[in-house]
Amino acid sequence: MLSFHKAELNDASAIADLVNSAYRGEGSRVGWTTEADLLDGLRITTPEIATLIRRDDAFVLVGVLRDQVVACIACEHNENTAKFGLISVKPSLQNKGYGREMIQAAEAITAREWRVAGFYLSVITLRNELIEFYERLGFERSGQFEDFPQNPSLWQPKVQDLALEYLVKLIRR
Repeated sequence: MLSFHKAELNDASAIADLVNSAYRGEGSRVGWTTEADLLDGLRITTPEIATLIRRDDAFVLVGVLRDQVVACIACEHNENTAKFGLISVKPSLQNKGYGREMIQAAEAITAREWRVAGFYLSVITLRNELIEFYERLGFERSGQFEDFPQNPSLWQPKVQDLALEYLVKLIRR
C-alpha cells in the first residue's frame, strides 16, 4: 500500500523522471502505459512540474513506497470539476493496483477540498487499454475530442492524426 502526500518543490525532479519513464522511451515498455510507439521525446519537464506545484488551484499527489516516489497524479481545479493528468506508476510496479489507488485518493481529496461534482481526464484515442482501465474505475467516454497538442521541443509524434478524448466521472450523491 502506498502512502500519499501533496508534492513539494523538492519532489519536482523525481515526479518528472517518473512521468517520463512511465510513458516514453524504451524503459517505459516494462509497463503497460507506454506511449513509446506513438511519441518520442519527453512528456514533461521538471520546471513544468514545479509550476504546477506552485499553483493555488492545483496540486500533484505522489504515492510513496519505501521512501521512493513511485506514483503520481496531477489535480487541477476547474470550476466544479477536477482535471486529472500525469497519472503515472513506475513501470516495474504497474499492474499492482497503485494506479487505481492514486486515482481513488485524488478523487477523495478533490471531492473533500474542492467539493467538485466530478472529474475528467484526457486519453490518446489509440490507447484502448487505458480507456478501458478508466472505464473500470467509473469514467465514461464523453464523445468530446481534440487534436493532440503540438510541442516539438518536448515530443515528436511517430504516428499521424493523434487525438485526445475526454473521459468524465460524476460524483453520485
